Amino acid sequence: MFRTPFLDLPPMAGAAGTVRLPGSKSISNRVLLLAGLADGTTRVHDLLASDDTRVMLDALRALGCGIAHDADGTLAVTGLGGQLSVHEARLFLGNAGTAMRPLAAALAVLATLQGGDFELSGVPRMHERPIGDLVDALRPLGCTIEDLGTPGYPPLRLRGSAGDRLALERAIRVRGDVSSQFLTALLLALPLAAGERDLVVEVDGELISKPYVEITVNLLARFGIAVRRDGWQRFTIPQGSCYRSPGDIHVEGDASSASYFVALGAIAACGGDAVRIEGVGSDSIQGDIRFVEAAQAMGADVRTGPGWLEVRRGRWPLAGITLDANHIPDAAMTLAAMALYAEGPTRIEGIASWRVKETDRIAAMAAELRRVGATVVEGTDFIEVRAPETWQPAEIRTYDDHRMAMCLSLAAFNPTVGAKVPVRILEPHCVAKTFPDYFEALFGLARAEPAEVPVITIDGPTASGKGTLAAEVAAALGYALLDSGALYRATGIAATWDGVSPDDETALAALAERLDLRFGDGADAGRTWLRGRDITDELRLETSGLMASRVSVWPAVRAALHALQQSFRRAPGLVADGRDMGTVIFPDAPLKVFLTASAAQRAERRYKQLISKGISANIDDLRADLEARDMRDRSRSVSPLKPAEDALELDNSALSIDDSVAQVLDWWRQRRPFGRTA
Repeated sequence: MFRTPFLDLPPMAGAAGTVRLPGSKSISNRVLLLAGLADGTTRVHDLLASDDTRVMLDALRALGCGIAHDADGTLAVTGLGGQLSVHEARLFLGNAGTAMRPLAAALAVLATLQGGDFELSGVPRMHERPIGDLVDALRPLGCTIEDLGTPGYPPLRLRGSAGDRLALERAIRVRGDVSSQFLTALLLALPLAAGERDLVVEVDGELISKPYVEITVNLLARFGIAVRRDGWQRFTIPQGSCYRSPGDIHVEGDASSASYFVALGAIAACGGDAVRIEGVGSDSIQGDIRFVEAAQAMGADVRTGPGWLEVRRGRWPLAGITLDANHIPDAAMTLAAMALYAEGPTRIEGIASWRVKETDRIAAMAAELRRVGATVVEGTDFIEVRAPETWQPAEIRTYDDHRMAMCLSLAAFNPTVGAKVPVRILEPHCVAKTFPDYFEALFGLARAEPAEVPVITIDGPTASGKGTLAAEVAAALGYALLDSGALYRATGIAATWDGVSPDDETALAALAERLDLRFGDGADAGRTWLRGRDITDELRLETSGLMASRVSVWPAVRAALHALQQSFRRAPGLVADGRDMGTVIFPDAPLKVFLTASAAQRAERRYKQLISKGISANIDDLRADLEARDMRDRSRSVSPLKPAEDALELDNSALSIDDSVAQVLDWWRQRRPFGRTA
């Protein structure tokens, strides 16, 4: 997951491949709560791992549920069987509405019947998201609910004394026109009190987001609760209902998350390419699967089957549409991004609920679409978008809203004709709420022309600190890292293994051409394998450095590694360090840095490094060796060590690594079209 303050997306040229979706957030948190309330142990397969599910799991642990991770990745939840084992808790629920609303209802009911004292709170934005309609439905039943902040909003305190009764003789009424989560919360909580009579819930007003209520009813049935529904206004929970674990339950892929890749295929999968989406398909129980119909109306070519979707570009440009999106409020945000590529206006109606989500999504979407050049009209419950006449490089604010980040990333696929511009996503880590690896998945499918992928080169002599600086700059930007020295060191190691002389140019070049080298990522970041053998430590040896210096002088070796080095240039960007990155390998790099630390300073650094590792060293010998290497690197006939004509020289002799990184990042910001981040 990208944890950088911002992520720059270069202009993208196409997309193809397969993505496996994470589990549905809506299903995941419902299943977790149901498993926590049920009798027995439920094995949950393919659960979404995200911020929202994490806070739900933390809450269930605090309430006494058993939570165990099996070796195969399955989660085992041992439920409470409807009986509180913990009667006092303070639960922090982040910005997860799918945790706050149903837990508030369930704990209000349990505290009233069995006694308890529970406080529920979240992040500041959660304390701005309404819960008053749910509270207003629970208080007439006899639930004691205190507002700990602004009335009608979290945080809340839920209290009760053991043996209290609930007033369940009459129908329980709840508004349905603000959020379907209030009705869902009641349907999940009331089976805990359905021992003596049928319980009836009646909805006031037009129920929005009906498909999410369908998910709730479907999952209740899997846990033994057969809710009877009369239209969308009256729901009956049968007398004697009680939660029973189904044993095993599978969470299907997230249909809302599928919308970004359906849109990606409609926008960028052309020339016979396709985007295949696995984990959700024609058999989905999620209402957001109907996003496919809207995408098809705009021109997407979509094929579907059980558990999969396959999308290609169809009509181009896409067609603007008018749609009442009340049934797909979350996925409808993606239509607003697709409107950037449509002929004519796209008007999305019935989305008043956008204003009470993680942010005011109508206002936020209107503001950010305008940044890329779109014409936008917004109302209380609609947004209308026209494609840009002229695209602008945009710095996209995300408002700590995962869907804003994912939707607006699609703006990177801008004009097929005319000037292409990059997009900057601020706080990209907000996608962790539902799809922590979203950007990795996007880059796994998206294709950018190499010339559009930004590169920063950091060249310099041996022991100038270029490797450390490059790694830190790459981490700060979320870019890939090319340690070109590692390629030459690996070639030298392979030559040593095979008994090839460092003076045999032809044999060395042949080794370099078939170099079986793999760099780790994720948990293995920083590790390197050659022919399947971990050489991470061997790469750092002085002998490997000396061998690299000898093999790198040969033109045939450098030519053999040229294509491999260029292959590292991929979205979102690259930081490359070496001795000829800016002069030979990436001469078009928009920022080239050349380090100029003196041999004396470099020798002192190397001396301290070796001594700290318990390796004896002589500083004079180290300096003499570095000066000899410098002379050899500067005087070689191919790719001699020298700064590119347009390189910025950085004397880091007296600078800390943090100071050096700050300087490079400042130079980089000056070259980007966004200005400074907010």
